[in-house]
Formats: sequence, structure tokens, C-alpha cells
Amino acid sequence: DQIVAVFVVTFDPRTGNMVEWCLPQDIDLEGVEFKSMASGSHKIQSDFIYFRKGLCFGLACFANMPVESELERGARMKSVGILSPSYTLLYRYMHFLENQVRHQLEMPGHYSHLEAFYDDKKGVLPDGKGTPSSQQPVHWLPSIHRYMYPEMKITHPAGCMSQFIKFFGEQILVLWKFALLRKRILIFSPPPVGVVCYRVYCCCCLANVSLPGLGGTVPESKPFFYVNVADIEMLETEVSYVACTTEKIFEQKRDLYDVYVDNQNVKTHHEHLQPLLKINNADKEKYRRLNDQRQMLMYSQEVGEDCSSCEEDLFILFFMEQNNRIFQTLMEVSASQDKTLTADHARGMGLDPQGDRSFLMDLLEVYGIDVMLVIDNPCCT
Repeated sequence: DQIVAVFVVTFDPRTGNMVEWCLPQDIDLEGVEFKSMASGSHKIQSDFIYFRKGLCFGLACFANMPVESELERGARMKSVGILSPSYTLLYRYMHFLENQVRHQLEMPGHYSHLEAFYDDKKGVLPDGKGTPSSQQPVHWLPSIHRYMYPEMKITHPAGCMSQFIKFFGEQILVLWKFALLRKRILIFSPPPVGVVCYRVYCCCCLANVSLPGLGGTVPESKPFFYVNVADIEMLETEVSYVACTTEKIFEQKRDLYDVYVDNQNVKTHHEHLQPLLKINNADKEKYRRLNDQRQMLMYSQEVGEDCSSCEEDLFILFFMEQNNRIFQTLMEVSASQDKTLTADHARGMGLDPQGDRSFLMDLLEVYGIDVMLVIDNPCCT
């Protein structure tokens, strides 16, 4: 259990967001005051926010309490947060942070609970001076490089995948393709932002592949969770990420993203990616299969046969099996003598030979798979 920092952020009516208290006192928390209080938060009572700071992941709980104080302009707003090198630790401390932010609002300046928590959980952040082997690994969400299925159990609450499916419907197949192609995906939503951070997480889960030896040169699907204007410089250098924001200004900054998601509306300004926005017959079939499996799971839970598996597992395994099937086929074709990918191959992978042609072309390019596509002719379908 490595927590490398604990902090309290407050909104000061005169100076804006500021770090009020932290442990350790010498840690660099620049920008955390904006990451842990989302833009627009003054309109809501409470929220939680996942974010990234350097090599660490953070979770902060925000609360807003009316007070009879002219100095505070009638409202007291604070966030209590933690930083860890591993995103998988964060969720288990959500309840503690929610309690602590209430405590900070009611009794400002009393930090003894947070001090005790930090003493109990503190870990040391690698200073970057040692050899690479002595550094802590950074745990991104499961990706092509590291498959850490058991760790996923503790990263999110039950039900976040089913909410994701209900929210996006068939559009999750569009997001799936963009996630698999490692595009820069930015999700916009007004506050509260907590549930949108879960959408970032679910989006990354769409791209799981568990085949060994695949995609050593492929960028990881990085969850950045909440980002704001202070992150623009950092985002300019990223080739692949999934993030969310409450700041509408991002929509105009097209060089920062490939895919922009505004509530349920998924769009891209890249012409060559436009065909991927269309839902084809193979997508509809996949969505129907996913829903059938969910219905069967719910039925088996109702009749008491199966309580061990859950919808989250089903969702993750559904897309992982789909991804594995695609890459298994592509690798087999690339290892064959004529390296020719036909319409039958496409159908065998659960893809639409015509509708998914540009998706397949992009996939071969992104993953550097040497295969010749021969499904130009519409009569092949």
C-alpha cells in the first residue's frame, strides 16, 4: 500500500484554488489544486476525481458546504486527496477521503486523521536517480504490454461497466475501435466528473489483449482521467491517451485529440477516421451478443446458479476475446506464405469486410502487421 502524498486543497475567494496542507511537506504538488477541484465544481455539492500527476495517479474527494461567512462568500469548498504510483490502490480509500473532506469542512485545520493515515500507508516515490531496475513499475490500466486482470477488481465500483454500456449503447463499438487503434480520446462532460472518470477507465478496458508477443512498439492505452487547461502542454506530447474534462475550451484545440466525446456524441475531425463512426452490421451483431450474454448472466444470478461472476468480468472478457480473435487471425495470416487477408478472414474475426475495411487498414498500420488486404471488391461481401 504505497501512498506517496496526502493533501487538502481549498478554494480561497481571493486567490482561488490552493494547497492548504500536505504530507510530505516537500513533495511537488504543482497543479494538484486544479486537478482535484474540477472546473465548474462550485455548482455541485460533492464529487470525486481521478487524475494523473507525473508518474503518479491521484484520487480526490470534493465537497461544498454553505457557510454564513461573508469572507468565504457563503460557501466553503475543499478537496482531500492522495497520490500513489499505482491506480489500483486508489478506489479502496474513497470512503476515507469522503469522510475526511466532510471533516475538513466542519473542522478546518484539524489534520490528525490525515497524518495518521499517511504514517500508516506512506511509500517512497522513486527519485529517478537509481538504476531502472530499482524503480517502481508504473501500473497503467491493463494494456497490451501488461495484463493484470486480478488487480482490476479493486479499481472501480460494481456497476460502472453496465452504466457505461447503458450510456453509450451501440456507440461503445465505435469507442472500442478508437481505443484499439490507440487514438487520443477526450471525453467532455460538465461536473460531476467522477462518473466520467469511470468512463475513461471503461474505455481503456475495451482495448485489452492478452496474446503474448504482440505490439512491442505500440503506445500504451494510458488513462489520464481528469485533465484541465494546465495539462495542455503535457497532452501536446502524447500519442495515445484517454482523458476527460469539464472545460469546453478543449473542443477548439483539435491538435490535442483525435476523438472528442460530448456526452453520447462521438466525433472526429480526422477525415480518414470518419468511416469508423458508422455502426455497421458486424457492430450491431457484437452489441446483440454482448446484451444476450448480459441477460443470461442476470438470469443465472436471479435463479441463484451463479453468484461468482459479475457483469464487469463479462464485459472485460467479451472485448478481450474479441481483440484476441482479431490479432490471432492477423498474426496467423502474416505468418502464412501469401500473407493475404480475405473477406472470409474479416468475417471470421467478427468484422464487416466492407464496413470495417478502413478500421482494418489502420489496425495493420498501428500494430505494424505485414498483411495484404484483398477485400476491395464489394462483390466479396
